[in-house]
Amino acid sequence: MLAAGVYPASVTPFTPTGEVDESSLARLLARFEAAGCAGVVLAGTNGEGPSLSAIEKRDMLRAAMASRGRLKLVLGIATPSLHEAEWLAVQSGKAGAEAVLVMPPSYFRSVTDEGVASWFLKVADASPVPLVVYNYPKMTGIRLSPQLVARLASHPNVAGFKDSSGEVENLEDFREAAGDRLLFVGDETLLLEALRAGWTGTISGAANVVPEWLARIVGEWASGSQVQAETLFEVVLPVIEVVRKAPQPTSNKAVLHALGVLESPDPRLPLERADPEAVLTALSRRLGVTPPGPSRQGRGLASP
Repeated sequence: MLAAGVYPASVTPFTPTGEVDESSLARLLARFEAAGCAGVVLAGTNGEGPSLSAIEKRDMLRAAMASRGRLKLVLGIATPSLHEAEWLAVQSGKAGAEAVLVMPPSYFRSVTDEGVASWFLKVADASPVPLVVYNYPKMTGIRLSPQLVARLASHPNVAGFKDSSGEVENLEDFREAAGDRLLFVGDETLLLEALRAGWTGTISGAANVVPEWLARIVGEWASGSQVQAETLFEVVLPVIEVVRKAPQPTSNKAVLHALGVLESPDPRLPLERADPEAVLTALSRRLGVTPPGPSRQGRGLASP
């Protein structure tokens, strides 16, 4: 069963020839597990999901199952094709995923709430695993209203929602509309406000860089240590802000490469390599994290 907590929106590591790098992926998953994350989302926005074929997504999920440890795996689905979305959901179930994170079909911008709702409900009916419905209007051009959230929340196979809109009013509106469903905030700068509003965690691109801090904040809040969570958030927030201003996911990949987690920082075209210097500087000055030397590859990771 999908649980509350922190789910890094994992980058997808590639080899120099452009295939998914399963060895780097295994190191990345080990990093997330050691940080105390509840699970991980593969092939989402930070995972360059739109640049991956459906077959690659399925195969990456299969490979990740062998090295996931205690992590719950969620596959990102971003396609306007109902047939492909249903197929990926079925494949996710066969591979052992805990859930799928599903964006609305995003090519036809003039679609109605009724059309979007019917599309999601078809996927939910076909999927052997629960759906987390993903609101990211900046990328999709489709904004999920609280009314649509309430309608989708009535389906027994919709486990929750992720909101990356950055719209503060959604914190209260979605919490009321979603009932008892899980709610994950995508804009990490709103994490404390989301927790105060009764949200259950974050699906986070910044968790590629500071997973320990985010997991500790959510864990402290859930255990009742709210003052400690607020203190930790104040410490790490300047780093989160730098991470969010940098180009994602390319900056996150460059930072993970510098920290010795990924063999290569390369994204797939049309994305291009990013300079990690701004984020590395913030990590060093604020958290005391520096890239490892040649003999210490894989260390130098942040701990609160």
